[in-house]
Amino acid sequence: MKFISTRGGECVSGAQAIAQGIAKDGGLFVPETFPSVSEQEMEEMLSMNYAERAATVLHKFLDDYDFDGLKSACEKAYSKFDEGDAAPLVKIDDSLYMLELFHGPTCAFKDLALTLLPYLLREGCNLCGIREQVLILVATSGDTGKAALEGFKDAEGVKIMVFYPSDGVSKMQKLQMATQEGKNVNVLAVRGNFDECQSAVKKIFTSEECKEELKSKGVVLSSANSINFGRLAPQIAYYFSAYLDLVSSEQIKMGETVDFAVPTGNFGNILAAYYARCMGLPVGRLICASNKNNILTDFIRTGKYDKRREFYKTMSPSMDILISSNLERLLFELSGREPQRIKMRMEKLASEGVYEIYDEELESLQNLFWADYCGEDETVETIYEFFEEYQYPMDTHTACAMYAAGNYMAGDETKDGRPMVVVSTASPYKFPQDVMYAITGNDIKDSFKAIKHLNIATAMKVPASLSKLRDKPVRFTAVSDRDKLYAEVLKFVDKK
Repeated sequence: MKFISTRGGECVSGAQAIAQGIAKDGGLFVPETFPSVSEQEMEEMLSMNYAERAATVLHKFLDDYDFDGLKSACEKAYSKFDEGDAAPLVKIDDSLYMLELFHGPTCAFKDLALTLLPYLLREGCNLCGIREQVLILVATSGDTGKAALEGFKDAEGVKIMVFYPSDGVSKMQKLQMATQEGKNVNVLAVRGNFDECQSAVKKIFTSEECKEELKSKGVVLSSANSINFGRLAPQIAYYFSAYLDLVSSEQIKMGETVDFAVPTGNFGNILAAYYARCMGLPVGRLICASNKNNILTDFIRTGKYDKRREFYKTMSPSMDILISSNLERLLFELSGREPQRIKMRMEKLASEGVYEIYDEELESLQNLFWADYCGEDETVETIYEFFEEYQYPMDTHTACAMYAAGNYMAGDETKDGRPMVVVSTASPYKFPQDVMYAITGNDIKDSFKAIKHLNIATAMKVPASLSKLRDKPVRFTAVSDRDKLYAEVLKFVDKK
């Protein structure tokens, strides 16, 4: 399997795509063709555990990797999850299910990929003959940063530096990163929002001058964001696994379609569902759920992507994004894989802040995706009402997806009773004050008091990794301007 850039030109192996992270022309790597998973292969996957299913799906794309090595890496990665099943599917009622992706080391869906990425990157470097030290740069809106730090801490031959918007993550997310252990890690708060933070990091990746200077120091760059296909690929697996769990529990028959509702910011998670569909998974509609930063809702409804709007800080901070990087990969498919069209649109977005797609592309988009957004009041109301009815607590991001799913199911869009799987992306305990306020009306300022009271109110088990945070020493407190990031990177590289 070869990979090509969304902006044309480059054609590389899977190992190269993962080691490099981003194409030299600034585009994102996509598979040259989509591998297929037949119904017979899915039947065979029914008896597999999650790690085996993940390895099977991954090897479809990464056939230059040894399958046994992939399987072993998956087993090791997912043994760190606390439920015995890395991605359990919970039945809410006859047509509604919750795909819980928060049982990993950092209590967010990013763990499904970032516990595995260290192996994929290390093996990718070995296959490509890369002997230099790898420096991973990560821009995070909250969850990716901690999951990447935890995945790569003390990894041999790797350093990792995470950048987050100084006032754009929750208190628990900030504390998770600030207390990170490991001799090869660094964390830096950046003045500005996530989009500004992400753009500053991308500039380093696409600067030949920066890359040459780092190379002279024996360092090569890579990414743990979902712009790296190695971050995206493991996410495809849990859509297959959720579907197979529905079949094995006799909720559906093999071949029947299922809808998925996904809280969406940078578009990686929902893109993984789309990729699963391209491989043959019977996916009906993909419900793209946004918060008050509803740029994706507007885009899917109108075909116009316009970032010239107010940026809102919300109680679902991991979705506080106006530039959804992975949308470029979807645009590539909608355009009939026209790299020049993609390049033109990305340049227009950078220079003018807006672009529009053609009518036939919009028609294809709307046949696949349905979009809605959830305001702050609706988020609180959804958490409260769902807990009242089902005694099931959900975090603020999942609430956005549940709200959108509810609106979709209540409309005229579907009347065939297809199951709806809502993707639950984070533990409620990562946002304890907001969830506690939604469920009880109590406004608790201290995160750890909120965790305690939320546990009493819901009887939901508190993840050990979060309850232990209170006693961990804070290691990282630095804050930087966006134009100083590369200087901070050099300081970290030179630090012994």
